[in-house]
Amino acid sequence: MGKGKAKAKQVKGKLKETTGNVTGDRRLEAEGRAEKVSGKVEESAERARKNLRDR
Repeated sequence: MGKGKAKAKQVKGKLKETTGNVTGDRRLEAEGRAEKVSGKVEESAERARKNLRDR
C-alpha cells in the first residue's frame, strides 16, 4: 500500500471515529480509531521500505 492510500485510510478512520463520537456509536468510534492506527502503521512500514531501498 502506498503512502497516499495509508494517509487516506487515516483520514477515513478519523471521520468514522468523529462520527461515532458525535452520534454515540461506540462501535463506529472504535472501528474508526482502529482504521486510523492501521493507516499510521502502514505509512510507517512504507517509510521503512523506502529507507531500505534507498541504501
